[in-house]
Amino acid sequence: MDLLEAVAVVLTLVAVYLTAREVIWCWPLGMVSVVLYALVFYHARLYADMGLQGLYFALAAYGWWAWLHGGAGHGELEVSLATPAMRVGVVVAGALGGVLLGGLLTRYTNASLPFMDSLLTSFSIAGQWMQTRKLLESWLLWLAVDVLYVGMFLFKKLYLTAGLYAVFLVLAAMGFAHWRRSLRHRRAPTPQAVS
Repeated sequence: MDLLEAVAVVLTLVAVYLTAREVIWCWPLGMVSVVLYALVFYHARLYADMGLQGLYFALAAYGWWAWLHGGAGHGELEVSLATPAMRVGVVVAGALGGVLLGGLLTRYTNASLPFMDSLLTSFSIAGQWMQTRKLLESWLLWLAVDVLYVGMFLFKKLYLTAGLYAVFLVLAAMGFAHWRRSLRHRRAPTPQAVS
């Protein structure tokens, strides 16, 4: 599993870096990395995270399409801000999803850290969906989730993956800065031609 985890780490790092830079190839590369991580998490008995990889695969396929065709006039999607209602919805959905999934895993599986795993899974789904829509706040959510993931993976002795999530913290900060510049650039008034 160490080699598989190492390959998954490298592919995931590259995919997240490309996401931070708004490079469309982040999505197909991410699809490959989530398949590898599903296997890693299966062997670690982190079933919520294993299942999350299937959803990430579907979200990556959607993100690929949305970034190319989800913008105005079916054009390229641009960075934007979430509405206040979206922000509240993400928090409520993440918390409810985590509690419900944690309860199911506690009752029906031998899952390790079922509620921590489930809450992080639920908020990761929300963060990934926000990225498919190029919502700037997605990076702030990822910063919070990644801090907690580092601790969980250290506890589970998945040291490479813990290191990966520590690097994700840096990439999330970079992504937030890049996407914020992109948003500001788009909102900046364009110089008018002198007549």
